This record gives sequence, structure tokens and C-alpha cells, in this order.
Amino acid sequence: MSVASPAAADTILEARGIAKSFGQLPVLKGIDLALTAGEVVSIIGPSGSGKSTFIRCMNMLERPDAGEIRFRGRRVGARFADHGAEIGQGTLRRHVGMVFQHFNLFPHRTVLQNVTEGPTVVLGQSQKEAEAVAMDYLAQVGLADKRDAWPAQLSGGQKQRVAIARALAMQPDALLLDEVTSALDPELVGEVLGVVRRLADQGMTMAIVTHEISFAAEVSDRVVFMEGGVIAAEGSPQEICREPRHERLKAFLARFNA
Repeated sequence: MSVASPAAADTILEARGIAKSFGQLPVLKGIDLALTAGEVVSIIGPSGSGKSTFIRCMNMLERPDAGEIRFRGRRVGARFADHGAEIGQGTLRRHVGMVFQHFNLFPHRTVLQNVTEGPTVVLGQSQKEAEAVAMDYLAQVGLADKRDAWPAQLSGGQKQRVAIARALAMQPDALLLDEVTSALDPELVGEVLGVVRRLADQGMTMAIVTHEISFAAEVSDRVVFMEGGVIAAEGSPQEICREPRHERLKAFLARFNA
């Protein structure tokens, strides 16, 4: 069954009125955001503003308390499988990849096995087909020579590039990246950002939570500034990163320009 809705053919992923609390603490207070095909949206803001919680809600790894996530025009339901008019969470994650801050590689599997796991188990690809696809993406992230290495033998930057290749091997419609450089030593940040930059150049639809402001300004079509669980400002990289008018945004960016 097709997951596309003709009326929303260009909108890959949409959040409508997303709210989330942890106990008595409200973290998200009604967020709306649409991600269209080929678009790169960067989400910036201070720590504790709700950025990571929001992007996890976009993939239903966190269940919103209110609001809804829609994939290609269809609501994502509470079940793992599709049900009636609703998309299942399993279908959503099949089509919307996620790359995490802390890699989450299987330590007992080689690089190649990590990348082929999803395509063979979820997509039903043969091992030969999955390995061919995996090697293509490992080559794209510059790690084809590490196919038989174990995660413990890799640097942090290499682990993150494997994690990106693993997400890409599922051939997703969109990719969500949550602070993918924040756990890395400074000298390793550039190699991961280089991979993300190439994906943007290739037209991959992405939402990126990042503290790398200059990078966000360079690769994004839109930049969203979150503060206190809401979207406080949104616009082009020029409007948000280079010529901000919102006073709280100015104060936030001043820390990076000092």
C-alpha cells in the first residue's frame, strides 16, 4: 500500500501542535514544522530548549502528549503497524532515518554487518544485495576500507560516519540528525559535517539539530530557533544566522561570534 498522499506529495514529514512533558516539566509547547522534499532544515537553540525531544518526536521515538506527526499527508498512529488510514510507527521509521548523538552501533557486529542489518531484516534484501548497497554508502562516507572493522576499532568520527551510512542504507525519504557532532572531539567534527554537506548537495531531505551555527547557515534552506519549548524564530539562514532581529536569538548567536 502506498504511503503517499497526492495532496501532500511535496511534504515528507510534518509536526502539528506537538506538545511533550516529562512529569511536571513541559518541554514542548505546541510546535508546528513541515519538512518538504529536498529541503534541509537546521534546528538551533540553547541546551534545554527541547530540540532533541522534538526531533525524536518527529520519528515517534518519543510519543507526543498532544498534536500529531504526519508522513506524506497521513497521520502516524500509536501502533507499530499501519492501521486503517494511519501510518504505523514501523512504517514511519522505515522511511525516515535517524542518526543519533552517540552512534548506537552494535558493538558485536562489524562495520559491514551494522550497515546491512536493517536492509536484510527490515527490507528483506538478500545478503548479497544488502552488502552491495552497504559498500556503496560506506564508500560515500569514506569508510569502504573499514568494512571488516569492529566499532571499538574506530574513532568517534568514523563511528558517526558508519551510523550515517547505516541510516542511508535503508534508502529513507528523509533523514533526522540529532547533534551528530556533539560527542566528537573537535578535530573529528569536520569529517562528519563533510558527509552531511555532501548529502545536502545531493538533495537529501534532512532536519538537523546542531550547535554548529556556521554549518547550519551554509547548508540549510531554513533555520529554526527554539527557545523554551517553542519555535521562537524561523527563516532563511540569512534572516536567522546572519541578520537576526529576535533579541533572544541575537543573544544566543553572540556566544558563537565572541
